Amino acid sequence: MQTEVLLPLIAYLLLVFGLSVYAYTRREQGNFLTEYFLGNRSMGGFVLAMTLTATYISASSFIGGPGAAYKFGLGWVLLAMIQLPAVWLSLGVLGKKFAILARRYNAVTLNDMLFARYQSRLLVWLASLSLLVAFLGAMTVQFIGGARLLETAAGIPYDTGLLIFGISIALYTAFGGFRASVLNDAMQGLVMLLGTILLLVAVIHAAGGLHSAVDKLQQIDPKLVSVHGGDDVLSLPFLASFWILVCFGVIGLPHTAVRCISYKDSKAVHRGIVLGTIVVAVLMFGMHLAGALGRAVLPDLKIPDRVIPTLMITVLPPYAAGIFLAAPMAAIMSTINAQLLQSSATIVKDLYLGIKPEQLTNERKLKRFSSWATFVLGLLVLLAAWRPPEMIIWLNLLAFGGLEAVFLWPLVLGLYWERANAAGALSSMIVGAVCYTLLASIDLHIAGLHPIVPSLLLSLLAFYVGNKFGKQPRETVLKPS
Repeated sequence: MQTEVLLPLIAYLLLVFGLSVYAYTRREQGNFLTEYFLGNRSMGGFVLAMTLTATYISASSFIGGPGAAYKFGLGWVLLAMIQLPAVWLSLGVLGKKFAILARRYNAVTLNDMLFARYQSRLLVWLASLSLLVAFLGAMTVQFIGGARLLETAAGIPYDTGLLIFGISIALYTAFGGFRASVLNDAMQGLVMLLGTILLLVAVIHAAGGLHSAVDKLQQIDPKLVSVHGGDDVLSLPFLASFWILVCFGVIGLPHTAVRCISYKDSKAVHRGIVLGTIVVAVLMFGMHLAGALGRAVLPDLKIPDRVIPTLMITVLPPYAAGIFLAAPMAAIMSTINAQLLQSSATIVKDLYLGIKPEQLTNERKLKRFSSWATFVLGLLVLLAAWRPPEMIIWLNLLAFGGLEAVFLWPLVLGLYWERANAAGALSSMIVGAVCYTLLASIDLHIAGLHPIVPSLLLSLLAFYVGNKFGKQPRETVLKPS
């Protein structure tokens, strides 16, 4: 166990707990659910940008993505930049209209929005179950990433690292709620930025300069410096699929969408779009380039996902490695707490209060139930992460795609198509979920496309057809007055 690496990391985790305690003491009076799950909709532009970025950038971006860049080369770095407009799309498409309607409906969760829009309890149940299943997969990826980080960089056995990481996350999210989540996101976003820039500089220096690093990659495999990537993985259909999956489809991710109903005002949105896009650009480019060039420094890694933590302890002094180990740890923790809170909100608000609405006024019981739901979910994910796959990026993209196939069209069309109704939304969700599950489970790529592309096309068609048979919504449902 590497004590020099571990001590700064322990200090970082204590700082995270400190912020959670601070957030707990700063809780505002009023509706408990709105405070615990949305922080009373009080985010400013800087915090909005950081929480959206930190929520979106996860173990896949700091562990899985650089691992893929290590394996496939510089072409994967270009591919990663496809994600650049993600924050702009999320806030631009959902943005003001989504937030205005959320305030009008007093919506705490995405499913609150869907119920207010479509007036279908069946739709809410289907959406809730889909969200919980997909989030269990997505959070499992984050737990694996955190444990691998501790295993590789600090010499802690995988199982021990998983316990430390999982229990820490479950405790601080359960204790502090949304306000703790976004405060930590703001800090973690800054840590990610600093860590990314310094690690990239250190990797280039260790490789003997940028030109020397690229030469070494070419000597290992000329395809590593090709736009098509090693194994010619980056075909045109794959590029198109990847853009749909990790950029356009992000609009339909519940944990991203809920950030779009929790900001303070229009000024916060505009500032969030600009700052968020800049931060995503720096993080995506820096981490993926570090992963790709890292092969010039560490040419013989057996597990690509270990490239970033291994680089940290190779090219940085031990204490510096411990400090900057916090960068990928920050990315992972911020994504988990967003998904964990959203899952907890789904259980408490959409399922439990859907069955027992009379409990809405029992604030003491809701507080206890919300915290326990968050903590127990965290422990379940910890168990699911006990036996990890070799490369986590594919599992993460699988979970992303499942959420997008279910939520994208009901969310976007519900906002912008006045005639959209519950029959159309239900048809879209069922067809999207079934199609994506079947195509992904048999690993079928029609015309070389990722399963998300035909799934979204078929779910859009299903929405249109189903909409013909459903009851038209009230005319006032989309008016923000």
